[in-house]
Amino acid sequence: MAETETGPVALRLDEKIEFVTDGIVSKTLAEGDFGEVEIFCVSAGQALSEHTASRAAALHFIKGRGRFKLGDEWHDALPGSWFFMPPGLPHALEAQDGLVFVLTLFGPGG
Repeated sequence: MAETETGPVALRLDEKIEFVTDGIVSKTLAEGDFGEVEIFCVSAGQALSEHTASRAAALHFIKGRGRFKLGDEWHDALPGSWFFMPPGLPHALEAQDGLVFVLTLFGPGG
């Protein structure tokens, strides 16, 4: 269930985890004028090529193992890892094991 900032959201992240073979699943958890929160499930061996976002964002990794690139530097993406990036920063992702993270995009979308 996705809600706007006018209503509360209560859910269990582990119940939102869903993998597909050789793919990526994303589900919106909440969205509104505050921004957007999504959960991503990335199958082992999958990647998100380098790209940028128009809004500031934070990623919280909750399951699996991978690598996350911020600017020119690669970081281990392990359960408990948290990253923040300003708008326009190039970033990329590689999943070594089934990787699950929560993405928060700040501010309204354009």
